[in-house]
Amino acid sequence: MTVIGILANGRMAQAFVDYMMGQGVTCRLSQNEQDDFVISTNEITKLSYTQQQFQEFLQNPQDNKYLAASWHSANPQISTTNNHHANLSLVTDFIMHAGPVTLAIFFICVFVYLTKLINVVSLYNLFSFFNPLILDNISHIWRLFTPALLHFSALHIIFNLLWWWYLGGQIEQKLSSTKLVVLFVLASSLPNLLQYFMTGPAFGGLSGVVYALVGYFWILGRYKPQSGLFLPPPYIAFMLLWLVAGFFDLLGVPVANGAHLGGLLVGCGLAWIDSKQPS
Repeated sequence: MTVIGILANGRMAQAFVDYMMGQGVTCRLSQNEQDDFVISTNEITKLSYTQQQFQEFLQNPQDNKYLAASWHSANPQISTTNNHHANLSLVTDFIMHAGPVTLAIFFICVFVYLTKLINVVSLYNLFSFFNPLILDNISHIWRLFTPALLHFSALHIIFNLLWWWYLGGQIEQKLSSTKLVVLFVLASSLPNLLQYFMTGPAFGGLSGVVYALVGYFWILGRYKPQSGLFLPPPYIAFMLLWLVAGFFDLLGVPVANGAHLGGLLVGCGLAWIDSKQPS
């Protein structure tokens, strides 16, 4: 077998394998010791063509022809790889997907929310936003980003934490914990300032950060697919529709639209900068 390429994202690797099968080239998908996905083939006469197709794939892995090939494929290989993960418990799988920063923010949010349920509001008072224009408040600078840790209903925290775990865990594993910390701090502080000047200090939630992660996946997946970060277009479309619905008051609940929009812009901007950096 000759190795065609190695990708960190299993869905991307499977999409290429499915596409090449439609082109009459059989490729094999496996995993190496680093859990990256290895694409290989034994069709030597079509090796040059396959390698050329792989380079084209890297330029635009979200092209509709690759997505269509995945939909029509009836022989997924990825589900048979890495079988040892399938036998792990749900808790172990949850931890393995994430990193220390992802898990720390996850459990801090849960702990803070539990204090609210038992009517202990001291953390909510301590973490709520403040007036940044008052000079004396500079000693409370942490309150620029701590509103991201506050949630006000079960649906609110569940929705945000599922996205945080899913997206933040991938960034931490495929890039670094430092990158996730930078995203969290920028996407919780700058959008919070925007939200404050739009509506005042009565807001909270991790959704602004979630939108930053969505924006980061969106732009980096498009312009630097070798990063291994890829978010299916329907997921991105759903979050953009949710953003628009919030601005038109179609959701029936209070929404921090400024934090959502600001977070998306922060994530897209940081991803665009990172996409220009050498691998």
